[in-house]
Amino acid sequence: MKKPVRKVLDNGMRIVVVPMPGSPTVTTVAFVEAGSKYETKEINGISHFLEHMFFKGTEKRKKSIDISGELDGIGALSNAFTGNEYTGYYAKARAKYFTRIADVISDMFLNSKFPKEEIEKERGVIMAEIDMYEDLPQFNVEEVLDNLMYGDQPAGWSIAGPKENIKKISQEDFFEYRKKHYVAEKTAIVVAGDVNPKDVFKEIEKKFENVSTSKGLKKLKVKESQTTKQVLLKHKTTDQTHVAIGFRSFKVGHKDNVKIKVLADVLGGSMSARLFQRLREEMGVAYYVRSSNNSQSDVGVFSIKTGVDSKRIDEVLNALGEEILKLKNELVEEKELKKSKEHMIGMLGMALEASDDVAMWVGSKEILHQELITPDILIKEIQKVTAKDIQKMAQTIFQEKGMNLAIIGPHKDGKELLKHLKV
Repeated sequence: MKKPVRKVLDNGMRIVVVPMPGSPTVTTVAFVEAGSKYETKEINGISHFLEHMFFKGTEKRKKSIDISGELDGIGALSNAFTGNEYTGYYAKARAKYFTRIADVISDMFLNSKFPKEEIEKERGVIMAEIDMYEDLPQFNVEEVLDNLMYGDQPAGWSIAGPKENIKKISQEDFFEYRKKHYVAEKTAIVVAGDVNPKDVFKEIEKKFENVSTSKGLKKLKVKESQTTKQVLLKHKTTDQTHVAIGFRSFKVGHKDNVKIKVLADVLGGSMSARLFQRLREEMGVAYYVRSSNNSQSDVGVFSIKTGVDSKRIDEVLNALGEEILKLKNELVEEKELKKSKEHMIGMLGMALEASDDVAMWVGSKEILHQELITPDILIKEIQKVTAKDIQKMAQTIFQEKGMNLAIIGPHKDGKELLKHLKV
């Protein structure tokens, strides 16, 4: 991947181009700093609902079929996503269609009409999506963990929002929310592919010339306070118990984030990692188990997730605690550390093979105002991590007083389960 080329327009909108000579495709993504953390309780869920509505028609492309039909007609892929801190809209096509997909994305971003009849239909779609994730405890347990760690503030709310909000959000709410958040200074357009940066800058500046220059609203600062380990149990009749353990880590840009990512890989980042070997290969109690670190603009969470035999949940929590304690008390052997580093470097390379992967990777950094480093620089940082660094990070992050246990399963007493998890 070549070094990204960045331009900031006079109105504050950012354009980033990642040249990929020889790539058969080009991807255009419009990122905006507007996610669930920017919502109030009354309209929690509107960021995600709005993302759906951007595909329902513009003045130029009257109906959703006009948008999807045009993209399908050039063999393009298109979709969108909503997170806690940003939303994105993208299209990927053969390199020769860059201008076409840029026109579609900009038209949706700037000119969506949010027809009332489409809003009514989409309410049902959103509620069906909420039901779908409720029926998938391996995903829903992440929301339980967020709620446990952050409580009744935007960081602790669901991205999809509660059904009662979805039922009442109006067309005026959509226009008002877009007016407040979809503005130049909170927007970043990222293009990756076999393109000329100068041509892209010219085209994107032209396509987005009518983006609002109003002052965008900022999100509320997350409040964090925890003095003892805590648990939140969501009782559900399931065949498995799904567990998410969360520890507070560091926000984006922290100097130790690479070290924490290596720690996560050693613990549960691959099939040869410690947790996979312990829970699946030795105990035969889980199909999936993984650990990861998620850094946002103002908070960070190191999490461990697994789904296990409900009858053996006590045994599993004991084992998880033991594996965490090993990392705090013992140095990782050099052979194991080297294996994890090589795994991370290999996964990074494969994750950046296609234009859409590159655009998403670069864009997720740009929209959170991070330095746009190349993979080579990140690889060097990974290679610098030592066994002592891993132990120090484990001792820093894995504090029992800052531990959070989220559970979905057929249990009655979360506090009794928490007793089995000691770090």
